[in-house]
Amino acid sequence: MRVDLFSIGNFTVHTYGLMIAIAIILAVIIAMKRADKLELVGEEALNLAIICVVIGFLGAKILFVLENFRAFLESPMSVLGSSGFVVYGGIVIGILAVFIYCRFIKKISFFRYTDLLFPSVALAQAFGRIGCFFAGCCYGKETDAWWGVVFPKGSFAPAGVALIPTQLISSAGDFAICIILLLYSRRAKKVGDVSAM
Repeated sequence: MRVDLFSIGNFTVHTYGLMIAIAIILAVIIAMKRADKLELVGEEALNLAIICVVIGFLGAKILFVLENFRAFLESPMSVLGSSGFVVYGGIVIGILAVFIYCRFIKKISFFRYTDLLFPSVALAQAFGRIGCFFAGCCYGKETDAWWGVVFPKGSFAPAGVALIPTQLISSAGDFAICIILLLYSRRAKKVGDVSAM
């Protein structure tokens, strides 16, 4: 577990940031490959991926600010800095942005494109949770179980205490969701079935 992967001068590569970058790249690659198979416009898939990333980060930050509103009022820049996101805000606002783009801007099928994007979202979330593990955020409760994880000093988790690795459990679940959606998409009969799943 390393919060910082390496530094060159003042430039530091955070492990969480690297995992998010990997997540975005792989999610876009899979969406683009699947767009061809589903006979969807690859350019629209790329546009929607960019919208999801940008609006998703914005939504995740907004929900983080709302959850930490008192701290935000006391010191706005400490809350608005680079760390601190709540993924659920990103997912909700991201889906809303995709709906507006599909329905009102491009007049294309919302559910055809969510069928395309949702497996990629699950994959991105899986890598994001690995990033959470390396940063020590989103940690679980204390445990005496053999599989408890002790985080080092410098991570967000309390150091020297065995904790449930909820990040890795969540990541495994997200990988499973991605695989299930990809397999199900091969036999889905109607538009929107993958999204509903």
